[in-house]
Amino acid sequence: MRYSGLKVITEGLFGNKGWKPAWRDAAPKAEYDAIIIGGGGHGLSTAYYLAKNHGMTNIAVLEKGYLGSGNIGRNTTIVRANYYMPGNSEFYSHSLKLWEGLEAELNYNVMHSQRGQLILAHSDGQRDTLARRGNAMINQGDDAELWTLDQVKEFAPYLDYAQTRFPIYGGLMHKRGGTARHDAVAWGYARGADQRGVDLIQNCEVTGIDIENGVVKGVQTTRGAIRAKKVGMVVAGRSSQVAAMAGMRLPIESHVLQAFVTEGLKPVIDSIISFGMGHFYISQSDKGGLVFGGDLDFYASYAARGNLPMVEHVMEAAMTLMPMIGRAKVLRSWGGIMDMSVDGSPIIDKTHIDGLFVDAGWNYGGFKAVPASGWCMAHLMATGESHEVARRFRLDRFRTGHVMDEEGTGSQHNLH
Repeated sequence: MRYSGLKVITEGLFGNKGWKPAWRDAAPKAEYDAIIIGGGGHGLSTAYYLAKNHGMTNIAVLEKGYLGSGNIGRNTTIVRANYYMPGNSEFYSHSLKLWEGLEAELNYNVMHSQRGQLILAHSDGQRDTLARRGNAMINQGDDAELWTLDQVKEFAPYLDYAQTRFPIYGGLMHKRGGTARHDAVAWGYARGADQRGVDLIQNCEVTGIDIENGVVKGVQTTRGAIRAKKVGMVVAGRSSQVAAMAGMRLPIESHVLQAFVTEGLKPVIDSIISFGMGHFYISQSDKGGLVFGGDLDFYASYAARGNLPMVEHVMEAAMTLMPMIGRAKVLRSWGGIMDMSVDGSPIIDKTHIDGLFVDAGWNYGGFKAVPASGWCMAHLMATGESHEVARRFRLDRFRTGHVMDEEGTGSQHNLH
């Protein structure tokens, strides 16, 4: 079924009885050419691009819960291409270009809204840093504007410009940045992959990876053994646990990142605002809720829930930036399991086991990377070679010292 405005009108007139399931509820077969472990945004986009770009249709996506039940549905939905370092810069630039054509590509409304992202500067040093980042973005071919204080005031009059602890000096505007509907991205890729013959298998947890003489042969699951010539591990915060099934120890830790949403309000914030002194970021959803988040909870955990001290920390940052938010009621919070690499940059690479591939270590960049991650992981699995925009995401860079320290924090997870 192809979605269109006419189809919506027609179904509305006839009781909405003609809609069909967006994808099949497939049962596992005994063998596939490739298996993707993980039915989130990255796993589903990998399967989609394997089928679309490389003609591989005998593929299964294995998800232990339901599709989109992990980090793809537990984030603050921000899409941007404002990275600084070579390697990251061209990758996220490629991802943003894919985002801009994604709805037409998938025939699915992922609610991509390029409303712009404004990063605030609170000191001369921060303003200089933003100028360097903006120049790097422009050199990459993306957009960036260094704004004065007056420009920021005109654009966002609701911020607190009178407070003296963190005065606002200006900001960096990335107009092509924006937001998207997180679970719709998963549904769109799932539908597209299913249309190309990919089996999407839910409630199928991988319990082991079969390896013989250094070659992957398939996986063990709660629904039986499944053979495959190629296996991709695309499980975000669970990457260390799944890799351990293959005897691997990845250079990542899993941390909790909380997010929050308020009651629905009239339109007030028509962009993304990032608070340079508090790692606080906020936008407004189409439903009117203010969606915001802050720092990691700063302890390793596989629990998708947070702690109250970090709730207080995030609320303090919100009140510092815009005191008016204190009158809004917080409806709910949630936690995502972040796979934090030791240099703050991701991994898309082959492993030492023939036929086994890994896509992990996304830190804060997982949601915005969904299209390019799937594009590059599919290219790697199909051809055996890294895509040109992901060549620096090597697994062995931590051994050789060719790290990509995007935030300049070194191997200190508490500073990421």
